[in-house]
Amino acid sequence: MAEKLARNSYLTRNVGDYPEKITVGNRTYVKNSDLRYGTNPHQPAALYVPEGGHGAIADMKTLKSGKNGLSQTNLEDISGALNIVKFFDKPACAVMKHVNPSGAAAMRKGETLRDVYIKARDCDARAAFGSVIAFNVKVDAATAEEIMSTFCECVVAPAYEEAALALFNDAERFKLNKQIRILQCGDIASLPRYVSDNTDGRFDTFKVLGDGSLVIAAPLLTNVRSAADLPAASGENKACGAQTSAVEPTPEQMEDLLDAWYINISVRSNGVVIVKNGQTLAVGTGEQDRVGAVEQAIEKFSQKYKGPNTLEGAVMSSDGFFPFYDAVEVAAKAGIKAIVAPSGSLKDADVIKRANELGVVLRHAPERIFSHH
Repeated sequence: MAEKLARNSYLTRNVGDYPEKITVGNRTYVKNSDLRYGTNPHQPAALYVPEGGHGAIADMKTLKSGKNGLSQTNLEDISGALNIVKFFDKPACAVMKHVNPSGAAAMRKGETLRDVYIKARDCDARAAFGSVIAFNVKVDAATAEEIMSTFCECVVAPAYEEAALALFNDAERFKLNKQIRILQCGDIASLPRYVSDNTDGRFDTFKVLGDGSLVIAAPLLTNVRSAADLPAASGENKACGAQTSAVEPTPEQMEDLLDAWYINISVRSNGVVIVKNGQTLAVGTGEQDRVGAVEQAIEKFSQKYKGPNTLEGAVMSSDGFFPFYDAVEVAAKAGIKAIVAPSGSLKDADVIKRANELGVVLRHAPERIFSHH
């Protein structure tokens, strides 16, 4: 593929033209590899890693390469998926497609890793076709066999059982997935999770604008370390006075709310994530209005979810505040019983009051988590 790209005269530059080292500010990067292509096949690209540094992606090893190497789209989905599973101390899986999770899941009591993968995949099995799958634990043979039953682009995990690797390499048995790429990531614990992890700026992000201008920004991290950082929602305005969420969540709801919050960090804004029993039931993403994201997620559940759960009793996270209480009403009508969102709306008190009337738990997160890529 690289040779074919290099011969295309319409390309602005050829594969291999990128320098061996670049410097931005006080940070230096060295070229790790030329990529299969960038976002599209007519866009050459190269991967750079911090000079002298280590990380989950910088130290990634290819255990099975497939027909061609990685593209920028593969790497972005790998990064997004790892940015979800990094938050979980329990086994977790994220299925990424087009820089959004089509599904994610965390282990609950009595489940196997295969069960966790199925939960993540079956949130939206149709979208999971050709996806990138990430785990935060060693992949076993039963999980590998399940992965090989449907078409996938890449799997990334910190380790694999030998029996799992044998299944991934069994091209005769799994013809559909004979070109699957198997990657062993570096230390997932090295990935930043909380705002305090970037005090020295070493994880700052770069965004190039249309005319080549550059925005340097702190990465999207969170201040939420546990469910204790999601207090009962409170707010006050002249219309409603002081309001506090009066519906107490169950421990299970709080666990699901925390999971939904962490997953939502890697969802394109406006984003909402519906979770039940450690499984995403639906992901609403990319809508221009908040209630539209909720409506999209509920509609996606009705059309695409495959699994035993229903929306009744599920929880939901929102990456931004609710400007009105309509989104809460839509969620409650569908059966959602607990919601987490940041505060900041002029109508926070109105939203809290309506949630109380509907019997819905409402918790406030300490920040907004728009992923505006």
